Amino acid sequence: MKNSVVSLQSFKNTGKKISMLTAYDYLTAKLIDESGIDSILVGDSLGNNVLGYQDTLPVTVEDMIHHGRAVVRGVKNALVVIDMPFMSYQTSVYDAVLNAGRIIKETGAKAVKLEGGEAVCPQIKTIVTAGVPVMAHLGLTPQSINLMGGYTVQGKDCKTAQKLLDDAKAVEKAGAFALVLECVPSKLAKLITETIKIPTIGIGAGNFCDGQVLVYQDMLGMNMDFAPKFVKKFVDVGNQMKNAFAQYKSEVEGGIFPSSEHEFSMSDEIIEKLY
Repeated sequence: MKNSVVSLQSFKNTGKKISMLTAYDYLTAKLIDESGIDSILVGDSLGNNVLGYQDTLPVTVEDMIHHGRAVVRGVKNALVVIDMPFMSYQTSVYDAVLNAGRIIKETGAKAVKLEGGEAVCPQIKTIVTAGVPVMAHLGLTPQSINLMGGYTVQGKDCKTAQKLLDDAKAVEKAGAFALVLECVPSKLAKLITETIKIPTIGIGAGNFCDGQVLVYQDMLGMNMDFAPKFVKKFVDVGNQMKNAFAQYKSEVEGGIFPSSEHEFSMSDEIIEKLY
């Protein structure tokens, strides 16, 4: 059964928690989809986790389309959402609709995500009017990292908490079908979740959100230099990979791999006729 924006709303309405993970390539998306995860986010976090950038700012629309296509090819049931990268929607409503349309048309994904509150509501409203579902994103918004001065928890005082609540109401009114809350105190995330009717997806926002999202490399322990409080390492794939790579190197150097079971055979008679 394919998931859709309607599915996610029904999950909130019935109290079923929403599971979401990032993916950036075909094989990972296929594995995540086959595990039953409800939604896959092709995040601009591919800048950090795939392309080796220090942050998400250098990521382009072309990057998102390239990786988005690969993910969509691997998915049968999960709702695929693709991030709109930095400066693909902030410049104007026109640019926002144009780039959202490109992403959907050229990847086959079902929705886009963009960061910001009231300031981007005209973009959200127009993109939705054009027929493209929009997931909003509040709290720690990595595309605004230079303004925020670092990766810190948002909404810890009365003024900023009220702003987050007001922005959540605004993006819902503008037509967003869901809202990511990143690095927000759990009590504030609970209040927002209870206040708005659309689903909330938390990352570092506690257990009261309607669902959760994590970067798959983080929850698999592949990003060994990154260990924020909100990430649970479900398995230590990073060390398993390093050990496997080291074993491969050792067996190649020792002449152990490949063994006869990994070889293709041919008749000695043919070899004898060669010169």
